[in-house]
Amino acid sequence: MTHMPGAQHFSSASAPVHLTSVQSMGMVFQIAGSSSKVLIDAQRLALLEQDEDPCTAMAGQVGSQVKMRVGNSWLVASVRAMTLDQASKGIVADIDFLGEGDEEKLTGRIYRFRRGVTRYPTPGTDIFPVSGHDMGQIYAADDRANVEIGTVYPTTDTRAALYVDSMLGKHFALLGSTGTGKSTSAALILHRICDLSPQGHIVMIDPHGEYGAAFATNGAVFDVNNLALPYWLMNFEEHCEVFVTSSGSERTVDCDILAKCLLAARTKNRLAESIGRLTVDSPIPYLLSDLTTILQNEMGKLDKGTNSLPYMRLKTKIDEIKADPRYSFMFSGMLVADTMQAFLAKIFRLPSDGKPISIIDVSAMPSDITSTVVSVLSRLVFDYAIWARDEPQRPILLVCEEAHRYIPNTTTGNGQAVRKILERIAKEGRKYGVSLGLITQRPSDLAEGVLSQCGTIISMRLNNDRDQAFVKAAMPEGARGFLDSIPALRNREAIICGEGVAVPIRVALDNLEEHRRPASGDPSFTELWRQSGSEADILERTITRWRNQGR
Repeated sequence: MTHMPGAQHFSSASAPVHLTSVQSMGMVFQIAGSSSKVLIDAQRLALLEQDEDPCTAMAGQVGSQVKMRVGNSWLVASVRAMTLDQASKGIVADIDFLGEGDEEKLTGRIYRFRRGVTRYPTPGTDIFPVSGHDMGQIYAADDRANVEIGTVYPTTDTRAALYVDSMLGKHFALLGSTGTGKSTSAALILHRICDLSPQGHIVMIDPHGEYGAAFATNGAVFDVNNLALPYWLMNFEEHCEVFVTSSGSERTVDCDILAKCLLAARTKNRLAESIGRLTVDSPIPYLLSDLTTILQNEMGKLDKGTNSLPYMRLKTKIDEIKADPRYSFMFSGMLVADTMQAFLAKIFRLPSDGKPISIIDVSAMPSDITSTVVSVLSRLVFDYAIWARDEPQRPILLVCEEAHRYIPNTTTGNGQAVRKILERIAKEGRKYGVSLGLITQRPSDLAEGVLSQCGTIISMRLNNDRDQAFVKAAMPEGARGFLDSIPALRNREAIICGEGVAVPIRVALDNLEEHRRPASGDPSFTELWRQSGSEADILERTITRWRNQGR
């Protein structure tokens, strides 16, 4: 191989091309299906590092791209690992093939890049650095609807685009340890989608109350004060989660009694007369007082020797919930009217009126009912999609923050209704036009198989080894070189691979305007601990809110 002293330029018919990028930097010496090995000249690598083009300067390093000519095409590969070959003093690198593009005759540059490889190179084929212009071609968005979310690493101007239809059509997951900028990245992606589709339909479960402020201008925010979720929309399984307190064989008895009395209570509604086959799951309004009266009457019919405890347990729990003001957003006596149409229109943004996203803030709800609320909302999304199959389609995106809470990998304990419905959406949702977006910091705690149902994975830095292993298992083969850099990502950087991008990419995400960011910044202890004064007022106001449960 020849070596050039410095990075001189020569001019061609187009823009100046760096001479360093025209010269070979090594050769292919072993070929296998997805992964192969190349030999890189160490002196040549040192020379390339001085190039003005950041992509050419990075060439040959882990995470960078190299190209090789096969026939009339350029083959592009990503460098995964490097070792020093003691015998030749050259560098042996493992590469993963990303795709191929045609060669522009005049300049030798890449154009019309596509994923996949039709022809592999033979050992001895020269390899070259990939320039910034090449990167622009490789990552250029095609004609499909897309949103730009950041800059492709290591370039300074190549924009990273997400293909919205492909990403939402096959679900997506956004992963990252606490403090890596996960909430801001989620807000950035959702803002971009809202800007692209102001008539869209997005429902977001927000367990910490972070996103309300971020979407104040282009979304509707619902919390305990204005959600008004009617309790009768719950199906039988969700009723059992809320009203049945016992376990074991007693639970089965209690559930059977509840099923019988609940069906009787639903039957009392005038709507029930027009319905042929009423079931315990039918979303028909009923009065809680009717349910307790029916329980009382059934208890009165019992023989002396029969145990009345199950009836007492159910009645006590229902009365307790009715009397507790924390539950009034759902179990209020005001929610008995048939408001199903108005409720669905409000939550699913039908019509959206330029505010396509509903933020459901569940942070102030009692913790023992949160999973049931999420279950009801997720099931309404899925059931609506099933029963609206013959109507003009209105696809819905359901985004679940802290997803490991609701789809845990345990099949025991509370909150199984929400796990079942979210797993079902992950498996079947796309047939009916329901997309699922999962945001979590603990992918290893998610139910098995859910992550592999996500066609696009956006991974920020993950510090835990188990989490990294889970993500690697869920990602496609060609992205492995990128995955090794997950622990080394900076804040607000992500590896994206799957359906939503043309080829796997590492992206420095855009900054979001201050007023569109979620309220999730870490407090500065040193700064806040310098402030003092008006503590008595702070305590008084806080205790008032505490005692009134936020009302």
